[in-house]
Amino acid sequence: METETDPVVHGDDLKFWAYSGYRDFIEGDDEQENSIHIKCLQVNNTYHGDVLQLSISHRSAAPRLQAPNASCGTTVPWRRAMRLRAESVLPAGLRAESLPRHVAMVMDGNSRWARARGLPTAAGHEALKPALEEAVWLSRAWGIRALTAFAFSHENWSRPKACVTLLHSPSSLLRSAASRSSVLFFCWNVQAEVDFLMDLFERLIQENVAEFVREGIRLRVIGDCTRLPVSLQKTVREAEEATSNNLQLDLILAISYSGRRDIVQACANLAHKVRDELLGPNDIDESLFADELQTNCANEFPYPDLLIRTGGEVRLSNFLMWQSAYSELFFTSTLWPDFREADYVEALIYFQGRDRRFGQRKTLA
Repeated sequence: METETDPVVHGDDLKFWAYSGYRDFIEGDDEQENSIHIKCLQVNNTYHGDVLQLSISHRSAAPRLQAPNASCGTTVPWRRAMRLRAESVLPAGLRAESLPRHVAMVMDGNSRWARARGLPTAAGHEALKPALEEAVWLSRAWGIRALTAFAFSHENWSRPKACVTLLHSPSSLLRSAASRSSVLFFCWNVQAEVDFLMDLFERLIQENVAEFVREGIRLRVIGDCTRLPVSLQKTVREAEEATSNNLQLDLILAISYSGRRDIVQACANLAHKVRDELLGPNDIDESLFADELQTNCANEFPYPDLLIRTGGEVRLSNFLMWQSAYSELFFTSTLWPDFREADYVEALIYFQGRDRRFGQRKTLA
């Protein structure tokens, strides 16, 4: 637990990818500026254990870390500050009565974000986390009722088994480094990209579930959960149970999800019910079909009003194929790790300018 005298790292020259979102996190004094410098040497596309160096200086009584891009995992004071600030007044251009009730997000561009900075793919995946956390807390603050985030597709299981990550948690790395004022060296560990992502999702849930409970956020995970690691399945079950009574925001993480598979599974479920004479073929309508889709966990708002895709691609990529039939689609070239409040506001303003007719023609007065 941090105290007012805990050392924190200052500086506008902060370059630390492993727990991304440390990017530009706090301005230091001109006279007493602390900094972290991480340098990685790349030889034949291989990252070696002797090339990660952190040089650190600090003062003993630094102010508490409050910036939204600098979460260290144990305490989250910035989240509540962000929510309180956002709840006090909506950003310019937004109207509370015209906000979407359900927003879906395709979080694309993580690997490209890393490559553009000369970093390994794992850096981009770590950068997914703070951007998603910010989107969650802004959605909660602005009164959006459901947020579905496409974290990992069913097709992503074929990802290559070559990735680079740190052996030590970034939060402990920062704390120990800042407190010792020393130069530290850490090793790299080659790990399957998919395994890295599964670990990332587990950490994301574990580090946020207590705050979800306090802030009324109900977590649900959709997709083929049978393929997830046992530890992640356990974390998901516990978090879903802990947040089951929350009503402020439904947060749906799509992990190992396929829109086509969701539709096929719904058809199979209905076929079984017909076979078991629980209903007849003529009883099946859109409402019954929707009840069999995994997004029915979103209670009142199973269909996204707005679907946002980052990264510049202009397609749905097998995400919410049925549910997005009448969703407004917003595509942005912003890579997901750079998606912040201003980008979210831009998408919401776009949504508010749309004339949603749902296939009907409005009569002229």
